[in-house]
Amino acid sequence: MATTTTGTTTPTTDAVLGKTVINDAVVAKVAGIAAREVPGVYALGGGAARALGALRDAMNATDLGQGISVEVGEKQVAADVTIVAEYPVALQKVASDVRAAIVQAIERIVGLEVTEVNVTVNDVHVPGDEDEQEARVQ
Repeated sequence: MATTTTGTTTPTTDAVLGKTVINDAVVAKVAGIAAREVPGVYALGGGAARALGALRDAMNATDLGQGISVEVGEKQVAADVTIVAEYPVALQKVASDVRAAIVQAIERIVGLEVTEVNVTVNDVHVPGDEDEQEARVQ
């Protein structure tokens, strides 16, 4: 089974049965779901992405690929992920666990080799932060 890339899609061709096309957005969504399941991850994405994500959540249109950027080649994938970690988790451990979860999910579900996963810890969520902000507004 050969895999080739055209534009924003990753077609997988099987000469006998036909062609399967997996969009880059699907690979990003798989990575996003895997990252969200890691204990110690509060959210994905930077500040602006999270604000836009909050609006999407309010409209029940959550973007599961938020905070994920992927480069898909013929047989390999590279991913960048931005996370907000829970306080007081060990940041290096959370980043390592996110990396492992993304690699496993992409290789298992998408069937492509993952060459690298770069994790950026953008912020640390302290429980009670949003409660204090809401109290000041009321």
